[in-house]
Parts: sequence; structure tokens; C-alpha cells
Amino acid sequence: TAMAVIETTPTITASGTPTDRMLNLSLIVAPLLYLATDTIYATAGWDSATAGVLHILGAIAYGLVVLRIATWLPSNSGLAAALVITAVAGAVGNAAYGFEAIHQSFGDMALVDRDGAATVIKPLGLLFPLSMALVAWALQRLGHRLPAALVLVGAIGWPIAHIANLGAAAVAVNLLFVVAFGMIVWQNTTRTR
Repeated sequence: TAMAVIETTPTITASGTPTDRMLNLSLIVAPLLYLATDTIYATAGWDSATAGVLHILGAIAYGLVVLRIATWLPSNSGLAAALVITAVAGAVGNAAYGFEAIHQSFGDMALVDRDGAATVIKPLGLLFPLSMALVAWALQRLGHRLPAALVLVGAIGWPIAHIANLGAAAVAVNLLFVVAFGMIVWQNTTRTR
């Protein structure tokens, strides 16, 4: 059935192709980058250029995380296809807010407060939490139930924390992601020993 656990849960090993190693590494790098990013936003303000740079790098890394999870699903899966499109579009929308922070660090007006073409940032920005919700669904199908639940809670909390500029909540969401993706790495690497 569509909701059944996929029996061939992949493993993470030090061997493999350079692409596999890079995608596997993103499971560790992305959550840590965003934890650092939102910690800086929470302490220095949402217009921190330093946080903006880390935000952009984290958006790229999270795009790779979503692609990593997509590669673990069967190639004929509609969920895998949805993950691929939200990996790319979500990374673009997410990175846009990093550029927005840099833009605001120069004292410029926020794009989210402008009309016209600038409004594209809003729907694109929501594609990142959507990609995380799809990741949660995929992780559940892959048998990673607790990480899936943590990622889903984070996906719901992400827009709440970031739209309302709640620094402590944003840090808490990122802690959920660090734990969830860390558990996946731990579970998969211990299976190979």
C-alpha cells in the first residue's frame, strides 16, 4: 500500500559516490547552519547580515537534504517528485529571506512590505516548510517515525516562528531539526556496523 513502510531503507556509509557523501553530509550541515543562523537572528536581530549569509548557505544545504530524502524513495514515487520540486523552489524561497536580511542590514525597506513583483518572496518562502512537511511524510514511509514527527512539528513551527520573528521559537524549531536529522544519520550509520 502507499502508506506502507518502504522495506529498503537506505543506509549512510562513508563509502559511496561523492554525490552520496555530499547529500549525506547535508543531513548534518543544514540543521547546524540554521541553528547558528536563527541563534544570530534571535540575538542580533532579523536584519543581521551575518545571519543572512548563513541563511543563504543553510537554504542551499536544506535543498540538498530534501533531495537526499527524495533519493531514498522509489523512483516512481509521486512523493519523490514533489520533494524534488520543493527542494529547488523551497531553497530559492528560503534563500530569498537570507538576501532580504542582508538587504535590510543596509537600511533598505523589506521586500515583504512592498507591493508588485516583490510579493513573490511570500509564497516562495512558504515552500521551505512545505518541503519539510513532505520530508516528514517520506521519513514516516521510510520507517523513521520519531524523526518524521519531529520534522513535522518543525515544519509547522517554522512559518509561525519566522513570520512573527520569534527568535526563541525559531531556535527551538531548529533544535528539533538537529535532533531529527541527527537521529537519521545515527540510525543509518549504526545499521552498517
